[in-house]
Amino acid sequence: MASDTWTIRAAAGADGAQLADIYLTVRRATFTWVEPGQFRREDFATQSRGEELFVCENRDAEIAGFLALWPPQNFIHMLYVRPALQGSGAGSALLKALPEWPTRRYRLKCLVHNHRARGFYLKHGFEIVGSGWSAEGSYNDMQLPPRG
Repeated sequence: MASDTWTIRAAAGADGAQLADIYLTVRRATFTWVEPGQFRREDFATQSRGEELFVCENRDAEIAGFLALWPPQNFIHMLYVRPALQGSGAGSALLKALPEWPTRRYRLKCLVHNHRARGFYLKHGFEIVGSGWSAEGSYNDMQLPPRG
């Protein structure tokens, strides 16, 4: 899927190193309440195993970010955009490229302390439907409501 600014495509094997770098950089920059040393670059391969990966590129084919989806449960496991490009529309482009967006009832977990991400998902129509606790802190269960 392409827009005037962004192209969304399936991840290729050659993207792995860049996606792992984005994963590590964003986690360390965003999750300031967690000891940065807990995040490792190699965690990306473990955390995304078996998931469908969507990559967002700019006009110059530079990767801006990615989304990891667990299709059997319509679960958005990860959505990360390079810090310099957050707020540029790359995250919105990734969501809008999902199959049957916005009618499919996608769900996700968003850490409560990640105020910017929670606001992003609420802006895109997600609703808080529950809560829980993880090693990284409290989270909200979020889901898109049923739509026509």
